[in-house]
Amino acid sequence: MESEEPLTKIDTRQIYKTSRLVSNLTGMLVQPNKAIVGANAFAHESGIHQDGVLKNKLTYEIMDAQSIGLTDNLIVLGKHSGRNAFRSRLKELGFELSDNELNKAFLRFKELADKKKEITDWDLEAIVNDEIRQIPELFHLELVQVSCGDRTHPTATVTLRKPNGEELTDAAIGTGPVDAVYQAINRVVNVPNQLIEFSVQSVTGGIDALGEVTIRLRHNERIFSGHAANTDIIVASAQAYVNALNRLYRALQSTEANASEPVREVVAQ
Repeated sequence: MESEEPLTKIDTRQIYKTSRLVSNLTGMLVQPNKAIVGANAFAHESGIHQDGVLKNKLTYEIMDAQSIGLTDNLIVLGKHSGRNAFRSRLKELGFELSDNELNKAFLRFKELADKKKEITDWDLEAIVNDEIRQIPELFHLELVQVSCGDRTHPTATVTLRKPNGEELTDAAIGTGPVDAVYQAINRVVNVPNQLIEFSVQSVTGGIDALGEVTIRLRHNERIFSGHAANTDIIVASAQAYVNALNRLYRALQSTEANASEPVREVVAQ
């Protein structure tokens, strides 16, 4: 009896990107030591391990990083890199962007390149995820400014811009700089919510690394997540919070619109 090949049609190169997508949508971070998709899955610090992997990857790795959509080339672009090089590298990483999405991502890349000497694939991924997975903004973070220290009350001032161009500004005092920022944003948006999770992780090593902030809010038993990346953790925290509030606010608008629709009588033919 002839053996039949399995008909799974699984594209393993999409595993890593799928994991990142689920993480961004749910607000649940992937732990560094998570098998296959964790940041440390293909990292080797021990000299013996490094020597063995350089000679033969299968010495300490049961699979090739490229087989799940990762790349061995981490340092790729710098501040002098052009748009074509940027587009080509994103394509190698599996991102197909529209012209508008590419323009927004490229501007973020140039801003980051002015702050960092080396831009890695992890940085590029964080930039693209931050830009193309944002929902239409009802509130845009225009300004965030904080004052804090061990002998002062943490104070934050924020300005949010609405789609019609109107700018709303308020200030608040909190237990820390991030809490003060969130208190000020809540005063502007004025939508009751409960912050149930706040997490920060570094995209790469180094003091100039991008910081990714993921938060989760609860409103009427529904959970809304927000995500942002920036070299300034306070700014990333504010952007992630506004992102989650935009999702919450849009859900409220959708609910109100459905409730206001007249009941249509169905007549049997």
